[in-house]
Amino acid sequence: MELEFPSIPLEVRPWKILRTSIHTFLQNYQYFTISALLALPFSLANLLSQTLVPFSPLLPKIHLHLQPLFHASNFPLSPKLFSILTLTLSRTLTSSILVLPFSLSFLLIAKTSIIQILSLQKPPLQPSFSSFLSIYNPILLTQICNLFLILSVNATCFSLLFLAFNFLEGLGYSSPASLLSLFATGFILYSLILANTIVTCNLALVSSGVEKYAGVFAILKACVLIRGRAATALAVAVPVNIALGGVEALFQYRVVRAYNEASSFEGFMGLEGFFVAYLYSIVVVIETIVSCELFKRCRSAFRVGNEEGRYFYWIEAGNVKNLEVLP
Repeated sequence: MELEFPSIPLEVRPWKILRTSIHTFLQNYQYFTISALLALPFSLANLLSQTLVPFSPLLPKIHLHLQPLFHASNFPLSPKLFSILTLTLSRTLTSSILVLPFSLSFLLIAKTSIIQILSLQKPPLQPSFSSFLSIYNPILLTQICNLFLILSVNATCFSLLFLAFNFLEGLGYSSPASLLSLFATGFILYSLILANTIVTCNLALVSSGVEKYAGVFAILKACVLIRGRAATALAVAVPVNIALGGVEALFQYRVVRAYNEASSFEGFMGLEGFFVAYLYSIVVVIETIVSCELFKRCRSAFRVGNEEGRYFYWIEAGNVKNLEVLP
């Protein structure tokens, strides 16, 4: 018998999840400040990478490999739009590669400390180093799988977009208006798919820290929990991502622009840059707390469904078993 996952309404609204997360952050600010300081090197690297990308030797190499790949796929775009697309992808890939060592070290250490604090029965208790390592190892493995998942989703979306363009052109709909409409539709769908993937990856990291799942099985558990609640998860993630984008824009405006206009580095620029990077770390901490709160709500709703006898689903030791569907 095929196992169905009925949609269980999430009692807490997205704004309540955000409010609870901010309240948790303020209530345990002394502990989360340490996590923000741990994430500070990642924040600095991420903010500076957007400025240093044009000077990186990786950018021309990646751009040189992407251009023939897009040409071979017969992407029917104007030369100007084609150049913008390939350059944007090249800059994004270069920035991700430059920040990757900090993402796998400082960022994961900060997220592990947050998940460890929130997984305790009473957050004021001092977490132990051994429990930290027991959480960090599965989180690291899950993050590596998340990277491969995001790359696979991007490659799949672009492949489907290429096929759609070629199919439309084969049917004779090769006018600029139809191609532009398809490109806009594809971009919207791509954004939604990528946003759902990122939310799922964040839940998988929390699942790895709380329930000690690792790798693919943590991602599978996150997919099960988020089923039927994608709209709530996206509504929670949007304000946090807007805040991250706002801090990045603030860094470009207050630090990078001031440096370009002065043509020299002054002391107050460094202090202001550290302050903006610390704000970025605070938002990263709040994002992790929001993911933990969302995970807790989704797991509670999932258990309610089991107790009501709607379904019974079990993931253990790398095995996925459909035990029973109760009447």
